[in-house]
Amino acid sequence: MAKTVSLLFGVHAHQPVGNFPEVIDDAHFRCYRPFLQTLHRFPEFRFAVHFSGWLLDYLLQKFPEDMALLQEMVARGQVELFGAGDTEPVLAVIPEQDRYGQLTRFSDKLEAKLGQRPQGAWLTERVWEATVVPSLADAGIRYVTVDDYHFLCAGKEANQLNGYYTTEEGGKPLDLFPISEGLRYRIPFAPAHEVVGYMEWLAEQGENAAAVYFDDIEKFGIWPETYEWVYEKGWLENFICGVLASGKIEPRTYKDYHDKVKTRGIVYLPTTSYIEMNEWTLPAAAAAKYTDLVTREKGAGRYEEHKAYIRGGIWKNFFTRYPESNWMHKRMLTLSLRVAQLPENKRTADLLDDLYEAQANDAYWHGLFGGLYLPHLRRAVYNAIIRLEAKLDNIAPRQAALREDFDKDGIDELFIFNKQLQSIVKLDGYGWICELDDYRLNHNFGDTLRRQAEHYFEKIHQNAQSGGHAEKGIASAHDRITFKHEVLPSDLLIDHQPHGLFSDTWIKGGERSSIQHYTLVESSHASVQFRAVIEQGVITKTIKLTGNRIEVRYAAEQIKDGIMSVRLVLAMPCCDGYAGRYVDAGNQILGGFGVPLDVDKVTKLTLDDGVLGGYLILGASQAVSIHAEPYFTVSQSEAGFEKIMQAVEIIVLLPIGNSQVSLWLEVNPGNLKL
Repeated sequence: MAKTVSLLFGVHAHQPVGNFPEVIDDAHFRCYRPFLQTLHRFPEFRFAVHFSGWLLDYLLQKFPEDMALLQEMVARGQVELFGAGDTEPVLAVIPEQDRYGQLTRFSDKLEAKLGQRPQGAWLTERVWEATVVPSLADAGIRYVTVDDYHFLCAGKEANQLNGYYTTEEGGKPLDLFPISEGLRYRIPFAPAHEVVGYMEWLAEQGENAAAVYFDDIEKFGIWPETYEWVYEKGWLENFICGVLASGKIEPRTYKDYHDKVKTRGIVYLPTTSYIEMNEWTLPAAAAAKYTDLVTREKGAGRYEEHKAYIRGGIWKNFFTRYPESNWMHKRMLTLSLRVAQLPENKRTADLLDDLYEAQANDAYWHGLFGGLYLPHLRRAVYNAIIRLEAKLDNIAPRQAALREDFDKDGIDELFIFNKQLQSIVKLDGYGWICELDDYRLNHNFGDTLRRQAEHYFEKIHQNAQSGGHAEKGIASAHDRITFKHEVLPSDLLIDHQPHGLFSDTWIKGGERSSIQHYTLVESSHASVQFRAVIEQGVITKTIKLTGNRIEVRYAAEQIKDGIMSVRLVLAMPCCDGYAGRYVDAGNQILGGFGVPLDVDKVTKLTLDDGVLGGYLILGASQAVSIHAEPYFTVSQSEAGFEKIMQAVEIIVLLPIGNSQVSLWLEVNPGNLKL
């Protein structure tokens, strides 16, 4: 009797919280719908699927007829549903109570809406830490999938990874399926008959062998070239027919295999993720060394043998690489603790909705994927954080003028706030505002990302044009080098200045010096005052909140004429879209946010933003000069290297002698009437 291999085929579908509806709709038309329609025609091809909670809600509401196909396949036993955290958090970086809450909420949703409670779970970005085991076990999850690379790092041999293993933490067990890298890189990129042949070869590798595949469904239609390849040229149907025609391959659900085949034994995995992620987590200099090492090992023909011992970083390194990610994360943790400290009858579903949205993974990291560089994804996290904070303040008010090192960087921050605005001031000597929130708009005007070195900049400098691939099949996004936008050397300059609001530079006689020695004088619930020695005199800087206005007053003593250059990097949701515009005091439109602006002798400039649903008034107590321009960063994605407008950068020049001058921002909901 010929040996057979159990094909455990799974796909993971996800769109980030806050993604544009038109992007999700396009993903559905090019991927989710044709995939479900194709699989629905082959009831004997069993598989697993994970739709993230936020995406599932959207698709059920927007495309109920297509999702009815999924429900039917579940009912007839063709599909096994996999669970996860409801908003697709990285479980390892959220508190224990939130892990359990996110997992059980999503399992409840799958059972209520699709008729099946999951026993398996998709582990977001395959980020493994042993600390997640108790939460998964307590939530009723019996098994998860991680890469075979995880097992190789634990000392397993590749030929041992054709079943599942058991781990435990604190005596709570969890079974682990190793996803085959060989399948992950072949499906759907290699010709279908070659993939089928590879799995038939796997059938010869032992009794009860499993070919384990679980990867992004977006590879089946959304990645470049894949829609034509997978559907128009028939890859998916050819693959399914090839599997069903083979006498050596049996498509099964994970549950069926798990119920009938015993564990291969105990295993303990190190903290890791998939290979590419471990590279992305490294800072530029370290990533360059890592890449050089990998290149040398591949050149010497040793890489496959040694790759388990050539480790990159871990997912949490993103918090050390990107201060903006770390800040969001620590803001979220603080609010999670406040929710947990409430009496149980006050921990409502409404509060948890906001908390869980703030934990969605995409805006916290960056690699070929990940959305840290995408303002609308960070904005979704901050929308949730600010909504939740306002609700908690109504239930259990905070201490006014709270001072603490919230992001654990060794520097205290000072929170001053009222019912409308919150200003978070960094006490690092620059006297600047790192976060400015409006509770009516649920928006953080300080939510920007500074330019920093990325290791893939070297590819841009080399002006690589394209990534080659084998003549047969198509290239994976990991192998492509393309340019979505023209990138100039000036676009790659690193920004070393404080990246927020009201950071100051003193200009005298053509010389410029950043003021980084403001000392704290006093603070209250609504104001903070600093003092800095300039030349032989003193500058006193006072930041004050009043209603919907934040005012910054500069008072000079014993200082001869000079100019204070004040920098504001403002997160305006429209960015370079058509609904973002500058308006002068006479209600004349001066131009859009996406183009530079220079105005002299003005006391008022309005920033109107239709996406925000509000507008900012920048005012001055005396005539000033203002320069504004778009602030871009360069990043990579599966579509290629691209420039993304992060914010509006405004420089205000304030003439200062022995006098006092004020700047203010006034935040107004609603659209400006012109």
